[in-house]
Amino acid sequence: MPHSLPKTQLERPLQCSAMTPSHWTQSPDPCPPPVPGLPHPQRPPSTALLLGVSTGRRVGMSDDDLLKAILEEHRLKTSLHLLDIPDDRIGQLRGHCEDSVGAGGITAILEQGFPLQMIQLLQSPWEERFRVCLGLVRLLHYLSHSPLGSVALLDFQPRQFVMVSGELKLTDLDDASVTEPACQMDQDCILQFPLRNFSLPCSAQGVCEGLNEMRNLYNAYRYFFTYLLPHQAPPALRHLVDHIMNSTGELKGDVNDTLEAFEDMFHLYKSGLHLDNMPPSIIRDYAVMKGMSISGNMEYRCWPSYNHQGCMLSVHSDKEAAFICNSLPQCTSFSLSNQRTWTGRLLASFQSGFSHLVTDGNSEVYLKKTNASPGTTL
Repeated sequence: MPHSLPKTQLERPLQCSAMTPSHWTQSPDPCPPPVPGLPHPQRPPSTALLLGVSTGRRVGMSDDDLLKAILEEHRLKTSLHLLDIPDDRIGQLRGHCEDSVGAGGITAILEQGFPLQMIQLLQSPWEERFRVCLGLVRLLHYLSHSPLGSVALLDFQPRQFVMVSGELKLTDLDDASVTEPACQMDQDCILQFPLRNFSLPCSAQGVCEGLNEMRNLYNAYRYFFTYLLPHQAPPALRHLVDHIMNSTGELKGDVNDTLEAFEDMFHLYKSGLHLDNMPPSIIRDYAVMKGMSISGNMEYRCWPSYNHQGCMLSVHSDKEAAFICNSLPQCTSFSLSNQRTWTGRLLASFQSGFSHLVTDGNSEVYLKKTNASPGTTL
């Protein structure tokens, strides 16, 4: 396997032609050398990354053929650093360079992403943290049913993942396995973790079936769900969050069950069905000024917020925004614009007061009737 190098930028765009593993052909132009530091000024910063070490020429092939070639390169199937699975939750392989002297070196050219920052995620709104967890479960579901079989991530750490346009993607498969452990008895099928162990039965075929999937799932619970999912979860969804935490923390269900639970919660949250018990009359306590925005506002901060200098939260509707404003002691008004989150929910800004209103065709202001001030002007 080629030695790993720090990620560097490709000097110019890659142009590959399709071919099969049995017919390796080479482009007349050599692979451009990696350029350390900043991206090339003529290329967008999110185009490609170089991983590995190689001197050679550009080649390209279909996903299936390239995957077979890479697996042939790594015959033990225990190091899939250059694995390319045609799934949008895995950093996509844009091409690669083959060693021109046949020494076995390959450079993979992948999508660029930003390293996953757990501290930053912990300070993000629940909706963004849920997005990461949902993307992770979708990825694990795919790995459990991949063309190679069930893939285990043996070095399951946040550093193995990057964010690409807000989506979680797996980019480092240095320590992955596509082989379920062999066994002779149930005692051979034990998952060991620092705080607890789990056991699975040994199948009649002498394989610990499902061990790779369970390893991935419990590591997702350890490194992601525990920190990102429960805190600040919407009250109407907390029973679903508790179910997921209990199920994955005890390995009571498989990845199919976990994905179904996440997708159900996503549907409820995105559609607003979890808010059915909210009284529709709650919005009547607010005077609505359409086509207006506030000026000279006296913003206050809430946490977590989409705007760290104020209080900006996602809402399904003006009714949910009114419900939130009523629960915040300082809130006297809120405004809605045409800004939306990845789920399609609206962004609402909550204020403790403002001096006057200005015309804005993309905004609506909702003012508590009991807080309407005679000095407020249009």
